[in-house]
Amino acid sequence: MVPMSDVTDELDDSPILEEVLGDALGKLRVFHAKLVEEGEPRGLIGPRDVAIIWERHILNSAAIVPFVRESTAKKQFKTVADIGSGGGFPGIVAAACLPNHQFTLVEPMERRIEWLNECVEDMELENVTVVRARANEMIEAIAGASGVQGGNRGNGNARNGKGGRNGRGAVARGPVLDLDGKPIQARHPFAVVTCRAVAPMTKLSGWTLPLLERGGRLVALKGRSAQEEIEKASKEIAKCGGVRPRVVDAEVGPGLESTHVLMVDKK
Repeated sequence: MVPMSDVTDELDDSPILEEVLGDALGKLRVFHAKLVEEGEPRGLIGPRDVAIIWERHILNSAAIVPFVRESTAKKQFKTVADIGSGGGFPGIVAAACLPNHQFTLVEPMERRIEWLNECVEDMELENVTVVRARANEMIEAIAGASGVQGGNRGNGNARNGKGGRNGRGAVARGPVLDLDGKPIQARHPFAVVTCRAVAPMTKLSGWTLPLLERGGRLVALKGRSAQEEIEKASKEIAKCGGVRPRVVDAEVGPGLESTHVLMVDKK
């Protein structure tokens, strides 16, 4: 077996990296090195990916950056929630590329939370918060903070703190808890929600669109079936307040195969 430290990535010395990643390249070299050494043993990438991490995972994730930047260009609060962050794709990469945006990485699996926190520390990312939760807990936390009834009802009140009654006789619910039993600090909907390879749009619509503020945007990395997903999920998208669902080809890097970005606006 070849030691991971001896594996050479096809793009290690390519000028494409600096051209696409710019000032974020230094932090992302730290991320790349960590993925080479630990990504496959920790189940974050496949064994065949080790020599193509730059293209398959980092540059692919960075393809959303122009769309996120465009979505927040006129917004005072440039907030992004990355749902199902996993190994950090695209959340860690996008956060490194957009230091003036505030990222919340949402991931339910404890071992991946450990990985994400390590990456944030090793890369010295000061614009990232990691939350161990599912999307529905985030939705309930934001809905509760804004006084909106409902959220994702499928989870009931299982993760909520105990509530009493306020002065008007209505039930005052306690804070929504994450999967470690800590109160979720999210209080406001996000300007952008991102994700990669989490679920088809029939499910993803209900997990992401309720997290967006009015005028916000879902920016999701998808495969070749993205347009078909939109057609199958048209009712779910509309039910969650989504408008103008569309798929665009996104450049990954000069001479590299483009990827597909699915976007939905929140009315």
